[in-house]
Amino acid sequence: MTEENKKKPNPIDIHVGSRVRLRRNMLGMSQEKLGENLGITFQQIQKYEKGTNRVGASRLQAIASILGVPVAFFFEDAPGQEAVAGRGFSEDASMAFAVEFCGSPEGLQLNRAFVKIADVKVRRRIIDLVKSLAADDLD
Repeated sequence: MTEENKKKPNPIDIHVGSRVRLRRNMLGMSQEKLGENLGITFQQIQKYEKGTNRVGASRLQAIASILGVPVAFFFEDAPGQEAVAGRGFSEDASMAFAVEFCGSPEGLQLNRAFVKIADVKVRRRIIDLVKSLAADDLD
């Protein structure tokens, strides 16, 4: 089979895989660890995350359980879902930006460090600081 005849991954499979990768990274979990929990190799996790292999329903349920999210998490903001109202995060277009940021190296570092701050008042002050810095950039 030539390269041009190979079937391209389905956009939904790519999206689901990217959401698996996002959540796994948010938790600081390696592909190896997720694969170990599922009884499969990290190479299979890589294929799921790239969308080259489709994740079956029972496997997706197991992944959701391990990663601590509902199955619907993997379909939020999926291609072709724009016209469907009442779909959690997909209702808010700004949420796509937040999800993208949380998947970035800076977003992951910030989130991991922030959740380790036990004092609620300190977290609130950090939020206020970031908001004030962002407001300064707008002026």
